[in-house]
Amino acid sequence: MSSNEPQGPPTPPPAQAAAPAEAPTASQPPAETVVAAAAPAPGQRPTPPQPYPAPAYPAQPYPGPQPYPAQPYPAQPSAGQPYAGQPQPGHPAGPYPGMPYAAPWPPADVLRSPRGLAVAVTALLGVAAAVNLFSAAISGYAFSLMKSLTADPAGVDGDALDRSDTLTAIAGSLQLLILLATAVVFIIWFHRVRVNGEIMRPDAFSQTRGWAIGGWFIPLGNLFLPYRTAKEIWTASTQFAPDGSFREVSAAPVNAWWAVWVLSALSDRVFSTMYGRAQTPGALRDASAVGMVTDLITVVAAVLAIVFVRKLTAMQTTKAEQGPYAAV
Repeated sequence: MSSNEPQGPPTPPPAQAAAPAEAPTASQPPAETVVAAAAPAPGQRPTPPQPYPAPAYPAQPYPGPQPYPAQPYPAQPSAGQPYAGQPQPGHPAGPYPGMPYAAPWPPADVLRSPRGLAVAVTALLGVAAAVNLFSAAISGYAFSLMKSLTADPAGVDGDALDRSDTLTAIAGSLQLLILLATAVVFIIWFHRVRVNGEIMRPDAFSQTRGWAIGGWFIPLGNLFLPYRTAKEIWTASTQFAPDGSFREVSAAPVNAWWAVWVLSALSDRVFSTMYGRAQTPGALRDASAVGMVTDLITVVAAVLAIVFVRKLTAMQTTKAEQGPYAAV
């Protein structure tokens, strides 16, 4: 072919066989998705968007970043670790397996019968009354000796005076011992009925139960603080009427016992002061007279205390057995 002949269009290469279409894989979207995503050609009706297929992984509950895992506070132990003092797993500290606490909760207050303590207090008060009667007799004997010594010093021998001193010392020692024993048991009984009264009627008290003990040891305060507690216990131990109204019970046992007890305590202080300062037979005579009167007042106070203890114990026993409302 000469170079002057016009050249025609180039001959296309031989057609190659079309390769078969491959099946879409999981990582490739379907063809229809690609078509839907592509922009439509001019003059072609747009194809509505097709929904994407469900993703293979689960949807997240929140669109934003996930929160950090909860961390314990600096002062708290890590999760799953018991607090200091708690039993380790498998090693319970109390009588119940698997207890979360080192010891069970303390039991609530319950009524406790004061009858046993009341019997002991009554017996000790009876002994105290007998000892004070003995002391009153010794004081009377000393009074007569001092009176005779004042009238006729030569008419009283030394043996009688020594005997009077010995008997007075014995009586004083017995009084001290029985006073300590009676005071301990009486205060225990007094606290017992105070706790029972609070359970029966909590609104009847103006002070905590500790004052049933501490009120006896406050100087000057012990002349009225225990009395107020005793009156409140008396009120709390009184049953209501059958219709629910308040039924007042005479507080004569409380008032009489406390009045005589305070008189006895004041008389004893006067006697102790006079006896400590007595230097002459006349002063010893006067001190012995005051001592004798004081002992007799103490005997009366002990008897009235027995009445008070027995009556209050019976009131609490009846209310505990029958309930807060009286039958009649």
